[in-house]
Amino acid sequence: MPHGQRIAEYLLSIGAVKLSVSPPFTWTSGLKAPIYCDNRMVYSHPDARDFVVDALANRVKNLHVPADVIAGTATAAIGWGALVADRLKLPFVYVRTTSQIKAHGTKKQIEGDLKPNKHVVLVEDLISTAKSSVSSVEALRDEGKCIVTDVVSIFSYELSSGVEKAREINVRLHPLATISILVDVALDQDRITEEQAKQIGQFSRDPEGWAARNGT
Repeated sequence: MPHGQRIAEYLLSIGAVKLSVSPPFTWTSGLKAPIYCDNRMVYSHPDARDFVVDALANRVKNLHVPADVIAGTATAAIGWGALVADRLKLPFVYVRTTSQIKAHGTKKQIEGDLKPNKHVVLVEDLISTAKSSVSSVEALRDEGKCIVTDVVSIFSYELSSGVEKAREINVRLHPLATISILVDVALDQDRITEEQAKQIGQFSRDPEGWAARNGT
């Protein structure tokens, strides 16, 4: 069974994915959505956690350039990045968001011992608008003086805005599971209706338009 399908099954079985059209969920970005995926739930389920870490590590190992360092985004992906780095026996650092930068000490955005000119692979828990991914990549390049060409994530909402932002900064996105895979699995398991699947598809294609059409 492909990694994406199995991960989608885990996310559904442990209740990490929730669906609500009215009222919708509000993401950190402020975007209204009929779906919310909380990958932090996976930390509490050892079988799912081990599978996800193995899948992330394998994806990193099969990239076009070997990784020298694994980075995780704060705060949701610090655990995933550390687990992947441990599995691959590689150094690990994490990247604070701009709002989390310390106002004292060295005022660093990157925490850990990061040497310049290393090839860093960024690990994300999920990708929506890709705002945090872009910020982290830019910090690793600017402050860390490192090379970043790839972002590996557990899940992607497949929003065109996220894909476009990644393209603009010349990074490749490598999600293990996607919203389209999850919808297919949920339909096969009778967890959602065809109408709900349609709503999720409409949101993925046009998130801003979906919110406006649904009066939110």
